[in-house]
Amino acid sequence: MRFAFYGRVSTEDQQDPQASKAWQLSRARSLIEPTGGEIVTQFFDVGLSRSLPWKRRSEALRLLDAIKSAGRDFDAVVIGEPQRAFYGSQFGMTFPVFVHYGVGLWVPEVGGAIDPGSDAHDLVMALYGGMSKGERNRIKIRVRSAMKAQTELEGRFLGGRPPYGYRFADAGPHPNPAKAAQGKRLQRLDPDPVTAPVVERIFTEYVAGRGMTSIARGLTQDGIPCPSAYDRARNPHRSNEVWETSAIRAILLNPRYTGHQVWNKQRTDEVLLDVEDIALGHENRHRWNDPSDWIWSKTQAHKPIITTDLYERAQQKIKTRGALGEIGRAPRRSVRPYLFRGLITCGICGRNMVGNPNHDKLYYRCKASRDYVRQHQIEHPPVLYLREDIITEPIDRFLQQELQGDTLTTNLRAMADAQYRADLAAHSADDEADNLARTIEDCDAKIERYRAALDAGGDPVLIAGWITETSAIRAAAATTARLSTAPPQRLTDDQITAIVDSLGGLLKILRKADPRDKAELYSRLGLRMTYQPGPETLKAEIVSDDFGRVLNVCPRGDLNPHALYGH
Repeated sequence: MRFAFYGRVSTEDQQDPQASKAWQLSRARSLIEPTGGEIVTQFFDVGLSRSLPWKRRSEALRLLDAIKSAGRDFDAVVIGEPQRAFYGSQFGMTFPVFVHYGVGLWVPEVGGAIDPGSDAHDLVMALYGGMSKGERNRIKIRVRSAMKAQTELEGRFLGGRPPYGYRFADAGPHPNPAKAAQGKRLQRLDPDPVTAPVVERIFTEYVAGRGMTSIARGLTQDGIPCPSAYDRARNPHRSNEVWETSAIRAILLNPRYTGHQVWNKQRTDEVLLDVEDIALGHENRHRWNDPSDWIWSKTQAHKPIITTDLYERAQQKIKTRGALGEIGRAPRRSVRPYLFRGLITCGICGRNMVGNPNHDKLYYRCKASRDYVRQHQIEHPPVLYLREDIITEPIDRFLQQELQGDTLTTNLRAMADAQYRADLAAHSADDEADNLARTIEDCDAKIERYRAALDAGGDPVLIAGWITETSAIRAAAATTARLSTAPPQRLTDDQITAIVDSLGGLLKILRKADPRDKAELYSRLGLRMTYQPGPETLKAEIVSDDFGRVLNVCPRGDLNPHALYGH
């Protein structure tokens, strides 16, 4: 009888893969050879946890594919130890595949082939699956308990890279005699004379009130290599040369600079891959523990770079800034009503231009440090300015032109026709078709009522918000309706006229509106702009959630004399 062998070994078993495979094969052969059996092919998973289901183990999956193949060269499968092959309820979810394809499964613990009709065999395999799960849990508990004690009582360094600011130093022979005999030694952290002062500087400047971004910029300007650049041998995958805010934050949050060893900052949770199919098993998710659950060494385990008081002051400052404003930067609250906040993009670097007052005028500014320019290999002036009052009138003329009468009617009709053709081609069966159609009709009716309210003298800004919200609901319903059996809804001429009339009336009123109301309208209309400093051109477009890009035009002329470079 021809057999396929399956075995498994993982890091949690702490065994040599070759030795483990040898004794598992030996047990398997001892079971089948007295009956004339012969192993003709082998499947052996290395480095994979027993908790992974068979479909997520490479060799086990290959075995399942071979079982399903009509051209397989074996009649049965033999395993050396059931605890290594099956974990928890895996046997019950895997063995039916063997039975279906007429492939036997031989296990030493039952003395031969498993009988699909035997309750005793099922009970034995379920028992070993439970033992496998229990053994894994006991290993985890023992390891975590040992690491907790080693951290808390001994302050032992438990592995990994030394934090920036430290380097490894010899801490004597390993306390485990077997490991000591192999020449293994303990390591401890020792301040790096080059980088330790940088860590101290970061904490001192941050507690003094400097933001993380400002600290990072200062370090780069002073020519201090960032962590990955300083230790390039262990960071060949990173080409960064400048300090990032994230690196400053990671240093500020690391408690080991106080001289204490800290463990259990993170935990590994096992989360179901698919709650609808538990047979797929779990995946590991790393999550931060609450600081109250961290394990600190009772005494200092290595030489500190900063005092515990300085570390705690930095943590308090991080919490305060996190509650009041952007983490890593002092909170700012502008009372100036920038009309185009978040709507203008720099055409060189792609970042948003930010509002900046200068000589009682409002500007939009894009700054690029030498480090940023060098890192991203772009040609960018140090500071680029665009004055708000100069672009406001051209933008209003652009909106007036594009959102009025014949132009808007033509655009909306073309887009409505294109949308209708796309919907007609894509629609398919859906039980909610009637509800979606009613939703669309309700939205159309609301838009009509809002237009009537506007004609009656209602608040134009408030009504604009209503129209925008209702249009978004209609767009969502229209998108879902593409999958329904109901024919797609086409925007009628009356509806197009209603939109044109309402928008045209709004713009006339908002020419003299409060700046804050005007800023809100620009945002809700989907106005987006890109400033190109070379030709000194501002490219404006209206992006609608309903139809995608609606309009696209580049106002020119008046902008050119007023687009300024900062020096």
